Parts: sequence; C-alpha cells; structure tokens
Amino acid sequence: QVQLVESGGGLVQAGGSLRLSCVASGRYSMGWFRQAPGKEREFVAAITWSGSSTYYADSVKGRFTIFGDNAKNTVYLQMNSLKPEDTAVYYCAARRIRITISTTAGEYNYWGQGTQVTVSS
Repeated sequence: QVQLVESGGGLVQAGGSLRLSCVASGRYSMGWFRQAPGKEREFVAAITWSGSSTYYADSVKGRFTIFGDNAKNTVYLQMNSLKPEDTAVYYCAARRIRITISTTAGEYNYWGQGTQVTVSS
C-alpha cells in the first residue's frame, strides 16, 4: 500500500504563511486538494513527477506554490497570504501517471490522511 504522509498544517493569522509537506513511498505526479466542512473536495495545486509542469486553482494562484524534492519523494505546498477561506483539511494525493497533471480528485490513486489548516481573521 502506498503511503503518503502530510505535515505542516496548523493555525495561522490571515496574511500569514504555512508550508505543507507530503512524503510519498514512490514516484508519482502529485496534487493537493482541500475540503472544508459541508463543501466538496476541491483541487488546489498539482505537479508532475519531474516538476516540469505545475497547475493551480484560480483561488490560490499567486499565493500558493507547489514544488518537490524528487530525491526525497517529497512535495511541498508553500502557502502565502493566507485567507480565512483557505481554512480546510488539506490532502496530499498521488497519481500513477507521472508526466501529466490532473485537477480531478477521482483520477488520483492514493491519498494522505489530511492536515488541518485554519486561518483566523
């Protein structure tokens, strides 16, 4: 079973920053999704295994950055200028197709446990 281990969530004031980390047990394209109570899980950001392509949801463009350390099978989500509406459980996801990006949760094969991000106003 593929293991994805997320870390880095927490409580931060609006305008602050957090960096989420996800360590995978293999080579995959990676994505971050988030889900707030009562809302559908939504796409946040994704990256190919090589890092050659990234993609962001409109709601986080210019504020969030996804990047990876391939040697460590680790992907990061740097979140800056956080807003209260960013509050959600953030999930790391892995997709076996490594060279393309998907924004659709159902196309990902493996999921982490989730890490809570809370942004206070």
